[in-house]
Amino acid sequence: MTDEILVQVKNLKKHFPITRGIIIQRQVGAVQAVDDVSFDICAGETLGLVGESGCGKTTVGRTMLLLYPPTAGQVYFHGQDIRQLKGKALLNMRREMQMIFQDPYASLNPRWTVNSIVGEPLRVHNLASGQARVDRVKELLGMVGLNPMFVNRYPHEFSGGQRQRIGVARALASDPKFIVCDEPISALDVSIQAQVVNLLEDLQDRLGLTYLFIAHDLSMVRHICTRVAVMYLGKIVEMGVRDEVYDHPLHPYTKSLLSAVPVPDPKVERKRQRIILTGDVPNPAHPPSGCRFHTRCPVAEDRCHLSEPEWRDVGNGHWVACHLV
Repeated sequence: MTDEILVQVKNLKKHFPITRGIIIQRQVGAVQAVDDVSFDICAGETLGLVGESGCGKTTVGRTMLLLYPPTAGQVYFHGQDIRQLKGKALLNMRREMQMIFQDPYASLNPRWTVNSIVGEPLRVHNLASGQARVDRVKELLGMVGLNPMFVNRYPHEFSGGQRQRIGVARALASDPKFIVCDEPISALDVSIQAQVVNLLEDLQDRLGLTYLFIAHDLSMVRHICTRVAVMYLGKIVEMGVRDEVYDHPLHPYTKSLLSAVPVPDPKVERKRQRIILTGDVPNPAHPPSGCRFHTRCPVAEDRCHLSEPEWRDVGNGHWVACHLV
């Protein structure tokens, strides 16, 4: 990992419109899936993005790659705002930013062979054609631990773990510098999860890749990530170096998440205190005023209802948004 900032996200927002009407539709509101998110990712590091389902993790990753058009904010790659790019310039930038999707059963075209799936980035970016493309696909399959002779097989002939490896090979085809890993192991068996994570770590060392690793499994995030960002209802509430966040969590939401992670030592596990959150996650179309976590926070005060906490550095690169810290 270096100190060079490869990806920079500033005040990123993504709101999905809520419309009514059959013939003439009018917007009556918006789902604030991502609301004013900012962070940097240095070259060669892995930033983990964690939070419960529906908090906006996947939307952050897809909006960064312009798979969703941002509502507001900037995304810089190598210091260049990719929102300002058009045509050929945008296509060249997309070559260096790829994504590994969550569901290996839905992200591969069932009517295409592995050769067509993995070779598609090579065709789009004019990187290889003919026999050279087939040879490159075989090389990529070998890199992710699959038999190169599988090039003419279809996705239904593979297991879930093998399909995810095909997805990894497809992401590597255009020689990217940055990859968004959108919960790449959540749909896999536990025995296969470690293999895929080890593969991602090995590829990062060999190819100098930079990852945004989106996940639910906090134990796996601690294993693979350099820094961790915790997200709740469209906002990042805490971010810092992995061990700093895990050993000294500051935000009440982070503390509740970490209290749910099982510890393999039964003596330690019996002494631990679980923090059980009450109530449901608020509707992102009508988020609470002030701190968005105050409706479920066990230590909320009156000011938490009224004003939004400031996003600030509390030392050692540890950032948090909480009035009580």
